[in-house]
Amino acid sequence: MTMEQRADSSWATDAGWVDEVLLAGPDSGVCFRVPEVVDRAGLRRMVADRRERLTAAGLRSGGAAALRLPPSLAYVANLLAVWQLGAQAILLDYRLTDHEVEQARQRLLPQVIVAPRRVAGGLRVFFDVEDTITRHGDEPTGSEHAVVQLSSGSTGPSKVIGRTAADLIAEIRRYTQIDGVALPGERIVLLPSMVHVLGLVGGLLYGLHARVELVPPQRLTGDSILDAIEATASPATVLGVPFHINLLSSTAPDRRPAQLRRMITGGELVPAATAAAFGNRFGVPLGNMYGMTEVGVIGTDLDGSHRPAVRPAPGIAVRAVDGELQIARAASPYLGQAVPERWSDGWLRTRDAGTVDADTGLVRILGRLDSQVTIGGLQVDLAEVEATLDALPGVVAAVVLFDEAIVAYLQLEPGSQLADVEARLGTLLARFKLPQVYRSFDQFPRTTTGKLVRDRAVLRASGSGAAP
Repeated sequence: MTMEQRADSSWATDAGWVDEVLLAGPDSGVCFRVPEVVDRAGLRRMVADRRERLTAAGLRSGGAAALRLPPSLAYVANLLAVWQLGAQAILLDYRLTDHEVEQARQRLLPQVIVAPRRVAGGLRVFFDVEDTITRHGDEPTGSEHAVVQLSSGSTGPSKVIGRTAADLIAEIRRYTQIDGVALPGERIVLLPSMVHVLGLVGGLLYGLHARVELVPPQRLTGDSILDAIEATASPATVLGVPFHINLLSSTAPDRRPAQLRRMITGGELVPAATAAAFGNRFGVPLGNMYGMTEVGVIGTDLDGSHRPAVRPAPGIAVRAVDGELQIARAASPYLGQAVPERWSDGWLRTRDAGTVDADTGLVRILGRLDSQVTIGGLQVDLAEVEATLDALPGVVAAVVLFDEAIVAYLQLEPGSQLADVEARLGTLLARFKLPQVYRSFDQFPRTTTGKLVRDRAVLRASGSGAAP
């Protein structure tokens, strides 16, 4: 029975979905190029080996395993093995400290933790990992969630988010219905972490289901990404976040791989000027994808025809209430106590400001809901200030927040001067909209998913300050 023929609800407790949805197909089908080829038969053997080890360590159906592994074949094999056992996978970013991992363990009570004993690969995107399993208890999870993730934490402490197998499968199905994603026989050059939703579902799970080759570049550099694109003749889609656009744009202008079909970015929506520059440089579209850890992909504009709006993904219902975008979701995605301020009556509040066009259904994201402030009795949209800054020459990244005054946090290109940015901004925006304080970074703080950090406490502690 195919994924399309089977009712979503029947997947909730059936661990067989891994074999039917992700690992089915000819033994010789290529799953990964790392750069060694890993075919489907080889991946099945890796998963079977990890399943035996996890079982010996005490993982059982209804339990949970915390995976603290960098992007690697070991991560993929352990993840699929956990699901085959009918257990829950708790995904912990490998860059978390021991203290942060211990906090997560006490909160989520995994039966086992899988961590690296040895990691090789230096600056590689995909690592060579020897993993070890530590047993921590026998507590059942108490929930039917297949995966537990922590939100990116770009605006504050991470939330604990759970998604069922049925939910993951529904999102995989959405990807199969979106025009512009990589097709069977093509490749995805995979840049985002598979711990987070874009790399996990849009990259790993969709790629395995659709039989699209997953190709992590050898290193996280622009030239290495182009090398991965040029490695074989089949069409390639680059999947990443806005940070990766800069890497590609820094390469020699005469490198325009014929295999490159498009680049798709998640995270922040890309400014029109950035998208136009990318299109001029590579001759292919730069697509936007809007989503949340709680839902996965919400809307897309993969060819740039709707910029700055996106079209809701198939099966996703979006509405705007008092200027806030809300997503239909049958149950709360949050673990633990109810979060009524984020989910109630079947609707998830995104905390994003936006509109939904009544005629076309297109969704326009206008920034965070808390971006509207009043200065001297006048309304200021901080998202407008941020977008204007972001489009200025010499600005690499910008975040604008209200912290008793309008504060602009910036990363500038080498050689660019803050005074020039301030002067240019003053010609574009009314005086009452201008930042009172500027703080700059050599490298803008980012979350593990590549998003710009918006937590005031982190930004205050990290940037050097200057008043105009």
